[in-house]
Amino acid sequence: MSRQALDELKQQIPLLNYLQAHNWQPARRLSRGRLMGLCPLHEDHKPSFLVDPHKSLFYCYGCGRGGDVIRFAELYHQVKFPDALALLQQWRGLPSLLHEVAGFYRMQLHRHSEAIAYLDQRGVRTPEVIEHMRVGYAPGGCLRGWLRQLGYPLQALRQAGLVTGAGYDAYTHRIVFPLEGNLYGRSLSATAPPHRFLPGAKRGLYPEVILVEGLFDYAVLWQAGFHNVTCSMGNHLNAHQYRQLCDLPRTVYLAFDADTNGSGQQAAQSLACRLREQGMNVRRVSLPDRQRSAGQRLPAAPPYRHAHW
Repeated sequence: MSRQALDELKQQIPLLNYLQAHNWQPARRLSRGRLMGLCPLHEDHKPSFLVDPHKSLFYCYGCGRGGDVIRFAELYHQVKFPDALALLQQWRGLPSLLHEVAGFYRMQLHRHSEAIAYLDQRGVRTPEVIEHMRVGYAPGGCLRGWLRQLGYPLQALRQAGLVTGAGYDAYTHRIVFPLEGNLYGRSLSATAPPHRFLPGAKRGLYPEVILVEGLFDYAVLWQAGFHNVTCSMGNHLNAHQYRQLCDLPRTVYLAFDADTNGSGQQAAQSLACRLREQGMNVRRVSLPDRQRSAGQRLPAAPPYRHAHW
């Protein structure tokens, strides 16, 4: 690869973007826009990893290693220079790859009656919500061949997590929701793990929200007209989600499930306390036992753009 091509690759993949995609977060900000955080290259107990977003360079005062995004990919993935370039090129092309995958799964949805029946069972029935959320279905056994026909190499599909090491489709008999830089698959089979994501962060940005646990909760509320809703993919927030929720003053309506074991209620109470400590205006929505409808009036739903973690 020429020097010009290398420079173009580094411009197209800012170091900070690549770090954050691999769950790195700064612990504090320094002068001239520099950032300091824990080093992802070794077991770090205090922030020693310096990032200069303007120069797209890093240096760790703990392990003494530094460089640009290509050097980071070499060290982080423990590969040689050519393999690091290949990984970065694949990562750069991931959005277009996921766009193709989501489109393929959407075509499959109405070809499989079991998928439509499952959506109906979960209360997702209107064409509008299915179109809005770009819901699809992964029957399994056909995605790999489709993408290979489009010219995607098998290694890129493995790297993205779409194909297993043995070469089989990773998503099989699953309702699929495309997320920002990821895919969520909900299994129709009781014997398979219910939830599946691609490797990477579950993230997104949103305004004032009604916060629910899962994508089917989201779909039912959106279908009922509440469009300022997002979901946490479970009843606990990870550090990245929590920082996003607290990035601006907002009102958060917590509408977690009324679980028989009390886990949803306990998680909502704990999260409400944490968010109030950060200055958030938190309202808990009382839900009837094992129901999805709110026991108190939810806020009117302005036409915000949805995004998921």
